[in-house]
Amino acid sequence: MANDMRVYVACIITLALWLHPFWTTAQQSAPSEGISAGFTPDGQPYLGSAAARVTLTEYSDYLCPFCGRHFGSTYPALLQKYVRDGRVRLVFYDLPLASLHPTAARGHIAARCVGRELGAEGYWRMHDALFARQGEWSRLSDPDAFLVTLGVDLGAKKTQTCMRDSAVAAQVEANVQAATRAGLNSTPNFVISVVGSTATYTVTGAQPLAAFELLLDALTAGKPVPTPAAPPPPELPKWASVAGLEPDPKRPGWTSAGDAYTGSVAAPLTVVEFSDYQCPACAQHHREVQPEVDRRYVSSGKVRWVHKHAPLAIHPQAVAAAAAAECAGDQGRYWQMHTALFQSTEQWAVDDVDAALLKVAAAVRPQLDRRRFERCLAGRAAAERVIRDLYDGQGSSQTTPMFVFLYNGQGTIVRGARSAADFIALLDNFLKIAANSSSRSSGASQAASSSVTRADTRTH
Repeated sequence: MANDMRVYVACIITLALWLHPFWTTAQQSAPSEGISAGFTPDGQPYLGSAAARVTLTEYSDYLCPFCGRHFGSTYPALLQKYVRDGRVRLVFYDLPLASLHPTAARGHIAARCVGRELGAEGYWRMHDALFARQGEWSRLSDPDAFLVTLGVDLGAKKTQTCMRDSAVAAQVEANVQAATRAGLNSTPNFVISVVGSTATYTVTGAQPLAAFELLLDALTAGKPVPTPAAPPPPELPKWASVAGLEPDPKRPGWTSAGDAYTGSVAAPLTVVEFSDYQCPACAQHHREVQPEVDRRYVSSGKVRWVHKHAPLAIHPQAVAAAAAAECAGDQGRYWQMHTALFQSTEQWAVDDVDAALLKVAAAVRPQLDRRRFERCLAGRAAAERVIRDLYDGQGSSQTTPMFVFLYNGQGTIVRGARSAADFIALLDNFLKIAANSSSRSSGASQAASSSVTRADTRTH
């Protein structure tokens, strides 16, 4: 029964990954093939005509999932519509973010090594392969052997020796420093420039083709860039809405949208956490930050804390662990199991995860009904609640942990773990914002037009 549930969940998770580009990089067959390629005088690889009037400069990180998302969706369309016919030249700058992706620089070095041996066309074939197979080498603590093999498969025989050349690493680092001086500290970032003009235009993040068309259609035609109309703010999803956050009268400690919460319903600020029990950064938050948050804010009634599951594909036991939390929650022990899972990751993140989770559950106090818990873990209902959270997070939960700060029908997303001091500063800031916005508008009118501003404070 448990194995059937695992297969069922695996199928659903696979479908979810297919539907959402963050969790899978679309397998493209060398979108850069057949396009002229070269290197700029300062050694940056480019695609398109060197004489193009418009240049699109991309600052990117081969292990950034958002950059992978751009590669899989927008990049091929840009090449086809603007680069292939020579109207736009695409220049690529290395910007591996060491704090987020410690091994990404090795991929940038490998790409430059392949380019050194095979020329610009070889570089771009390696560029395409690195993004297309991002999910494979992103998991490796030392990806060098994989990268060398990738280079060899493309015909580069000297990749291994070249990757030891400090001059190549220095070239990548010089690009990082140049981007930092220019104020670029997230990826992907794009800067558009035109020959004969000092004006530049920027596109930040993994944006759809339309975000580039607005600028490139005008600039390649020599016309003024139109001012885009401000889009209306998106509405809050059910789980973050005023109605969705109401307590479930039939299930104390749960919202009407089906999420576990702790703290006062009357708290001026609600924080919804998306996390993964197998994620080291989530465990760090739980261990180093959450106790102080609970003591100072949740227990005092200032903050209500809501938890949602965001199991990542790279953590094979995370779905089962999230289901175990849901099963414990059915017996009124959600938060006890929540804590136990974060404290014992090495014990349950094993091949026989069901047996390991039963041992974790046995230590939860007050004691769980073992047979009821075991039946729940082997069934589908708890796993389906985890899958619901997975869908709820699509378009938002792209990094774990992720926190959604909700106040007076408004929301702001903050991604990534913080120190206790930094997180407390965030809470204090949002409590002030909540108090100020509350004084300017009534709760009833605000609830009627609730919206979320996706003003992330941290991106890849």
